[in-house]
Amino acid sequence: QVQLVESGGGLVQPGGSLRLSCSASGSILIIYSMAWYRQAPGKQRELVATITNGGSTNYVDSVKGRFTISRDTKNMVRLQMNSLKPEDTAVYYCYAKLLHLGRARDEDYWGQGTQVTVSS
Repeated sequence: QVQLVESGGGLVQPGGSLRLSCSASGSILIIYSMAWYRQAPGKQRELVATITNGGSTNYVDSVKGRFTISRDTKNMVRLQMNSLKPEDTAVYYCYAKLLHLGRARDEDYWGQGTQVTVSS
């Protein structure tokens, strides 16, 4: 069984920083890509940042220059968030596309989410 566990959310003032971490565990053969999504109250879930096995990254325009996604190990992804704004407030979800032992094809997995609140 595969699990994605996030940590690092919390309350921060505008202009502050937070770092989110996500660790994948289980019988994982290969993780093709990892990403962070977020969902604010009353809004659809949106893609924030992605990183491939090769290290290619992509960001939604609203976070470019402020957020950085990285793969510290093959099963861990982090999101460094700087210059946070109130509109960054949301539940942040870790995502992975991976191949699990015993499966014939890759599948999508999600973490449980971690709350990020930016407020003075």
